Amino acid sequence: MKPSRLAVLLLASLASAALAADWPQILGPQRNGSTTGEGLATDWPKEGPRVLWQRKVGNGFSGPVAAQGRLILFHREGNEEIVECLNATDGKTHWRNMYPTAYRDDFGFDPGPRATPTIADGRVFTFGAEGRLVCEALADGKQLWSVDGKQDFSARKGFFGLACSPLVEGRAVIVNLGGRDGAGVVAFDKDTGKVLWKAVDDEPSYSSPVAATLGGERLVLACTRSHFVGLDPATGKVRFQAGFRPPVQASVTGASPLVMGDRVFISAGYDLGARLFRFQAGNLHTVWEGDDQLSLQFTSAVHRDGFLYGLHGRHDFPGGTKLRCVELATGKVRWSQPGLKGANVLLAGAQLLVLTEDGQLLRVAAEPERFRETARALILGADVRAYPALADGRFYARDKGRLVCVELGGSR
Repeated sequence: MKPSRLAVLLLASLASAALAADWPQILGPQRNGSTTGEGLATDWPKEGPRVLWQRKVGNGFSGPVAAQGRLILFHREGNEEIVECLNATDGKTHWRNMYPTAYRDDFGFDPGPRATPTIADGRVFTFGAEGRLVCEALADGKQLWSVDGKQDFSARKGFFGLACSPLVEGRAVIVNLGGRDGAGVVAFDKDTGKVLWKAVDDEPSYSSPVAATLGGERLVLACTRSHFVGLDPATGKVRFQAGFRPPVQASVTGASPLVMGDRVFISAGYDLGARLFRFQAGNLHTVWEGDDQLSLQFTSAVHRDGFLYGLHGRHDFPGGTKLRCVELATGKVRWSQPGLKGANVLLAGAQLLVLTEDGQLLRVAAEPERFRETARALILGADVRAYPALADGRFYARDKGRLVCVELGGSR
């Protein structure tokens, strides 16, 4: 017997609610930095939102992720990378695994893992700074398999280690590996760790891939060191490839592709800039491009109602970055707010949550008319680089030594 329309709608509603309560991967449920914002408090107390719990953490730029009431923290203590599963409501440890690492940063920056973990199908996937991909059971931490990207694929270190957050698409776990002999992007079987396919012979970037349906075709979209590529997630076959590399040798591409219907936005700093593509009849068509609209250095942009919001410029240059609103269709800058050294931006309903490098959490209206900050609170210390997570009204964020859980959903 077919389910009634009411039952179908109810199931869809429950699925959506469950989705909104989790932040299981980098950039959230849909890997686009956005969530509905339902249940968030309309205002913050004068002293700022309440910190529910906090704890010390080791080295790393890896962001927290949360699903099924659990939070995964990936960090480093001494010479070990640590995968730690915490209770999302109080921060208590459920399980903790560790494995040795010899990663050293050539520029003296943080030696910890860079890649945000991924939770999918009851498993946790982490990708270390030296290229070790590990799969563990969410329930008890049992290691199911691991792959040594450095040893098995000659994964290239680049400037700052390996940083791709694993993408789970169907039966595949996909990483921007940057290995030799056609192992630029590699898919592994999520149950066994066996190689499903390899594609392109590019060095890695610091951008994490996304999956999307364009023109009725399911694709994996990835920015490597040299190209923007579209791949068949089942076979790895290259469906399209466009050159996309900053002209500056000492550069990184860090932002993930952002998909909006049949349009895809990509961006990088270091004198490269942004491009908006439209995908039609199996081909990419450039809508606009330039370095003066929204050039993203490390962090990704978000989209709402035909407008892009993100950090334009370089955080390591005098003046820092500017938070910008850009018209999607034309690339026209609608407003530009200076004064930010660097920040991560999330979209929660009609508001932006902007976490700056110096630990300030800003709430900004996601509207094209003007920059309008509605709240601000200091929640962390300096050197905030990791992507935050927003799950079930709780905002999880970390700096170089502390992880905090902040209440944004009102009192419980």
